[in-house]
Amino acid sequence: MSSTTLEKLKSRFNPEAAKGMNEVFQFHFSDAGDYYLHIDDGNLDIQEGEHDDPSVSLSLTTDTLKGIMSGEINGMTAFMTGKLKATGNVMLATKLTSLFPSR
Repeated sequence: MSSTTLEKLKSRFNPEAAKGMNEVFQFHFSDAGDYYLHIDDGNLDIQEGEHDDPSVSLSLTTDTLKGIMSGEINGMTAFMTGKLKATGNVMLATKLTSLFPSR
């Protein structure tokens, strides 16, 4: 994942939507390696690599993530068509658009 994509995620993060959360979103990008987002009561930490115990793991391409975050791709459609694979607390993945709203 490019540093510009990471910066965009950080700039779009909505700490209000993350109040009281303590969750780890693991991303396995087929075209960019592994990253995880640790959200802890309104704070965001983005790390490269794999987390030992993620709340939800998502496997996708960076383009699919960009499309979901921009609203061009419906997350549920991506899941149903196999562009997005999720394991763990799958319902957490539905919160990504409120945690990182498009502005």
